Amino acid sequence: MNLQADILAGAGLFAAGAGLCFLTLRRRETRCFQSRIHEAQTALEEARRTAESITRDARLAANQEALRLRDQIEQSFVERHAARADSERRLGEREALLNTQLARLLQTEQDLNEERQGVRTRSEALRGREKELDALLQASSERLREITGLDPAVARQQFLQNVELQSLQSANQLTRHILEDARSRAEEKARQILSVAIQRYASDHTSTITTSTLALPNDEIKGRIIGREGRNIRTFEAVAGVTVLVDDTPGAVVISGFDPVRREIAREAMSRLIQDGRIHPTRIEEELARVAGEMEETIMRLGNEAIGRVGIPPLHPELAKLLGRLHFRHSYSQNILDHSVEVAHLTGLMAAELGSDVMAAKRAGLLHDVGKAVSHEMEGPHAIVGADLVKRYGESEAVVNGVASHHNEVPPLGSLGLLVSAADAISASRPGARSESMTTFLRRVEDLETIASSFAGVEKCFAIQAGRELRVFVQPGKVNEEESFALARRIAVKIESDLQYPGQIKITVIRETRCVEIAT
Repeated sequence: MNLQADILAGAGLFAAGAGLCFLTLRRRETRCFQSRIHEAQTALEEARRTAESITRDARLAANQEALRLRDQIEQSFVERHAARADSERRLGEREALLNTQLARLLQTEQDLNEERQGVRTRSEALRGREKELDALLQASSERLREITGLDPAVARQQFLQNVELQSLQSANQLTRHILEDARSRAEEKARQILSVAIQRYASDHTSTITTSTLALPNDEIKGRIIGREGRNIRTFEAVAGVTVLVDDTPGAVVISGFDPVRREIAREAMSRLIQDGRIHPTRIEEELARVAGEMEETIMRLGNEAIGRVGIPPLHPELAKLLGRLHFRHSYSQNILDHSVEVAHLTGLMAAELGSDVMAAKRAGLLHDVGKAVSHEMEGPHAIVGADLVKRYGESEAVVNGVASHHNEVPPLGSLGLLVSAADAISASRPGARSESMTTFLRRVEDLETIASSFAGVEKCFAIQAGRELRVFVQPGKVNEEESFALARRIAVKIESDLQYPGQIKITVIRETRCVEIAT
């Protein structure tokens, strides 16, 4: 019983404990649920407040955007109103301008109509006068035919001839005035430049004259030169490429050859052989070879010395060698290398006066006759040959044209050709620069007078000033004053084309009218 009672008591206690636990759990759940309900209510309230804030901000942003759009629309309305007002103003101005132009056009049309009417009236009047003039002209022609007895075609021909003669005289007078004016100005400027250049440059008035005649210490040496059966002289001529003349001239032997360098080598070798006294074929060949080698060095030295005397930068070695060869060539007894150096100085001085390139002018002046160093080897004028050479060795186009055009074989492209031509004439025609034999001089004077006498109207002519001036007297009845200028030019052109001469020749045409009357 007690055990059952204890069990029942324990079960009751357990049931009471379980109920108490259930109640405790129930209360905890209730409190937790209430807490969650409170949190949900709090979150809901917070969400409501957030929604209200977002709604309020959205309303504010929408109001601001609406205000901004309204301001933009109002500004656009203002701008459109201003643009429309400006367009209306411009349209009004254009309308006023069109109205003005329309009024002017109407006035111009009215004036043109009036002028057209006036022109029509004057045209009718002119046609009437033209008919009157035709009638008068016909009557005048008939009257002139009755008075003169000339056919109209003949009269027209005579009239045209008179008009042509008057036109020719007027043209000649105008041409003469223009030429005289241009000549006076050009001569004044050229005279100034040339005088300055000549004053600043001075050269010797004597030119070196080389000779191929060797003086012999005695006539016995002639036999050694000839050798047994002439073998020495034949060997010398064959190796040297010259001709040795051993004639009856006492104490002299003459060496003749076309190439001046080869002739100089032969002259120097012969001089050394004569001084040494040993003359035989082997010795001749050795001496000629030695002198030829020395001659190459001498030619280079002479060319470089000429370049240094001019004061320009070094040239191509081949050009320097060609310049050195010019030392052994002469033109009317004037040494061509010295002449080239003189032309280079004069050209440089004139270029300095004109403000041109002085170095290019000196190069062109120094090289202007370089074609003469090979003229016997290449065909063509020495100016063209020289221009080809300097172009081949790298000279500028200005220098090439200056060399090619100094004798007018090609037209000058700049001032260098003219300066070189002027300096060449100055160097060739100065006193003492050149000379020629009496036979050549007399032949040139005779040719000058023959050329001048070949023109119609020439009465007589005289070559004066050592053949550098030609005085031509014309018949005043056949050559008038205007034709005298044309005659002088034709004679100059004829002389330039037919004769070869150093320097320049002045042609003076003289027309003299003598009126003689006898009082009794």
